Amino acid sequence: MKHRRGFNPLERMAAHRKALHRNMVTSLFRYERIRTTKTKALAIRRTAEKLITRAKVDSVHNRRIVSARLFDEGIMVKLFTNIALRMKERPGGYTRIIKLGERPGDAAEIVILELVDYKLNPDEASDKKAKKDAKKQSRKPASR
Repeated sequence: MKHRRGFNPLERMAAHRKALHRNMVTSLFRYERIRTTKTKALAIRRTAEKLITRAKVDSVHNRRIVSARLFDEGIMVKLFTNIALRMKERPGGYTRIIKLGERPGDAAEIVILELVDYKLNPDEASDKKAKKDAKKQSRKPASR
């Protein structure tokens, strides 16, 4: 039975699990979108939403609590100055999970975990494609 199981231990020891949460939450706040397995995403989502809720009220106490979870000072500043301000009016549900399918090797379900207000910038995507096409053109040998 699964009664009174508070969280998913992800088959890891406590120190490994804490490091996993810290690294994945840091990546989520840095890139605002990460690709991972469904079970990890559900566990990370819980941690990330608690940190965003703390960051919505900018106080010394909340900064110290968040800094105990995030060791990257730049990401902590981004969380308090950028992400938390965008989520100010939202009462909860700061992340979304988008299913991608199964991983070929072990059939683990792969998902995208992203912040709700994440928008794929079409200008950046077209710039990357243009650079890639230009690079391909420069590599092609001249035809005779």
